[in-house]
Amino acid sequence: MDNRIAVITGASSGIGAAVAVKLAERGARVALVARRKDRVEALRDQIGDRAIAVAADVSDPAEVEAARSRVAAELGRVDLVVNAAGILVPGLLDTPGPGTPADWRRQLDVNVSGLLNVFHAFLPDLQAAAAAGGPADLVNVSSVAAARIEPGAAVYAATKAAVSHLSRNFRNELAPRNIRVTNLEPGVVVTELLSASELGTAWLEDMKTKIDPLAAADVAEVVAFAVSRPIHVSLPEITVVPTRQV
Repeated sequence: MDNRIAVITGASSGIGAAVAVKLAERGARVALVARRKDRVEALRDQIGDRAIAVAADVSDPAEVEAARSRVAAELGRVDLVVNAAGILVPGLLDTPGPGTPADWRRQLDVNVSGLLNVFHAFLPDLQAAAAAGGPADLVNVSSVAAARIEPGAAVYAATKAAVSHLSRNFRNELAPRNIRVTNLEPGVVVTELLSASELGTAWLEDMKTKIDPLAAADVAEVVAFAVSRPIHVSLPEITVVPTRQV
């Protein structure tokens, strides 16, 4: 990972933050991209001079483009992109409150449109890195929910199904150009994604009585392994779940 330049979205907490820490430990320089400026600045201070903090909402193409310009100016050409930004607003589809069209749209805007915005902004960098004979990686953080019925998280599950299928199509187009695409589908992970709501917290606490959930650092180890393989080795689909989750 020495001298690789990585962009990690959703780096203010959870999987994104853990991936950023792990990649920096392995020698990469990392751009921490997230909406919460205070969080990414705190993480930058924790990591040190191998990181820059970039406050941006991935659902806004203009903010993503501004982030791309700043990363280019401060770090140089990116050869690794980790799309870890994502939100979950739990609630049954017919439930007043959380189950509203505004909440549905926000999940689509961040989880799907945000991923596409980041892909579009940094694809030229990945293409240039691959053309120069170096590694070029795109990692999309999906979820096992992509292929499951998820009562209380139907829209979130649908967005992750979109992420997984987009990843397969990305790989079909980019593999001939020597750009690796990895679709990562974690199971239950202890992050703010679930603990940010009462419903999510209750569900997570119930799951803890049945299984030993993953930590974000467990997922980060998997990402670091995948992107540090020799250039001719690709891991297109990875599912990582707690041993007892079935």
